[in-house]
Amino acid sequence: MLEKLGIALPILQAPMAGVSTPQLAAAVSNAGGLGAIGIGATDVAGAARMIAQTRQATDRPFNVNVFAHATPQADPEAERAWLAALRPLFAEFDAEPPAQLRTIYQSFNDSPEVLRLLLETRPAVVSFHFGLPAPQAVVALREAGITLLATATNLEEARRIQDAGIDGIVAQGMEAGGHRGVFDCSAFDPQLGTFALTRLLATKTDLPIIAAGGIMDGAGIAAAMALGASAAQLGTAFIDCPESNADAAYRQALHGPGGYRTRLTSAISGRPARALENRFTQAAENSLAGWPPAYPIAYDAGKALQAAAKAKGEHGFGAHWAGQGAPRARSLPATELVAVLMRELRSEHLTRRFGKT
Repeated sequence: MLEKLGIALPILQAPMAGVSTPQLAAAVSNAGGLGAIGIGATDVAGAARMIAQTRQATDRPFNVNVFAHATPQADPEAERAWLAALRPLFAEFDAEPPAQLRTIYQSFNDSPEVLRLLLETRPAVVSFHFGLPAPQAVVALREAGITLLATATNLEEARRIQDAGIDGIVAQGMEAGGHRGVFDCSAFDPQLGTFALTRLLATKTDLPIIAAGGIMDGAGIAAAMALGASAAQLGTAFIDCPESNADAAYRQALHGPGGYRTRLTSAISGRPARALENRFTQAAENSLAGWPPAYPIAYDAGKALQAAAKAKGEHGFGAHWAGQGAPRARSLPATELVAVLMRELRSEHLTRRFGKT
């Protein structure tokens, strides 16, 4: 799999839309891993700039990630109810909720312009989150020489990925930070852990597996590979790198008590996602009744609440996505972090082979 991805090291940096930057992706790629940018939260022009900036900073392969979620269906009644539930939180910051909610991010499946951009720019790797693109898009991207990855959280999704002609599976365990890559939020989610899922997919599918979720060091990478993964994808491990887009409050929260109590919540965006415990996740558990509107419609409200709180100096309503390994995050430049991870991985391999000395 590493040869197909064009990389020397079994380390992939998670795309982390909004947190990853071209500088972070390029640093990881230049260090021998696979850097990544997430373009699902920007428009075509923004995506083009990110790809160009990454390519300017590295001549090595990198991954461009897109969101392939189902087209959200507006539900005015549910949206009004959700805004009413959030109103007391907005009032705390002398603010009003939005009058109405918008679909702030367009699915890759609804954006032929993004497909054209990828076919024109031809990044080495393209990955899909929340689902799969149309078959004709897969064919076009593969004919352009692009290696394709997709996220699976269970065996059924993995089999669909394999049947679609994708080159590799990112096995995302429930420990992972950020949005779960489930294809259908209304379906039963077995919430498999990273190692259980990695082993299951390694034995029940024919595609290379990339383990993701809670992996923060070389020992975690080695364990995933021992279970059949070809490589590991790390996200939270890179949040506190200076090249990331995380603000000071996010970095501080990463190393605070909330890092030990990450929570899955749909209240922030409308899709289940793991975040550092903060006032928003606490409100979701204690005072917000009902299910939020569809993703990313609900995210419009979440972002508005975050902005209102931040304007008053309250940072507890940020979308501070992080995995269960958050307490082990290290404040290192990305290049140095990759080098440390590889030293740890080699040390772990030697220890497993020869025993501790």
